Amino acid sequence: MTYLALSSGFLAVAALVAIWARLVHARSSHSADFSWRAVAAAAAVLLLLTAIFDNVIIGVGLVDYSEERISGLRLGVAPIEDFSYSIAAVVLLPSLWVLFARVQSRRRSHAQ
Repeated sequence: MTYLALSSGFLAVAALVAIWARLVHARSSHSADFSWRAVAAAAAVLLLLTAIFDNVIIGVGLVDYSEERISGLRLGVAPIEDFSYSIAAVVLLPSLWVLFARVQSRRRSHAQ
């Protein structure tokens, strides 16, 4: 299995959860606080940190990748596939926030 195939799986799961959260958020009368600016800021910081630390750990030889299993696209010495986990996290975390806020809201209304 290539890293691109593995990364695609993570991104697909994150995208499906995000679509589900978007649908729930659109139908919800009690919507969770959600800020695209905060998500964009978190994405920028996380991608920057991924670029820095991936290049460091690969550059000093702590981690290495089989050339046959990566796409060949790199940012510095880090394969581009490494960034998919950061992207998936930035998509998945706010999506789960919205979904769990909905569950919390339902629990509160059933408790009353």
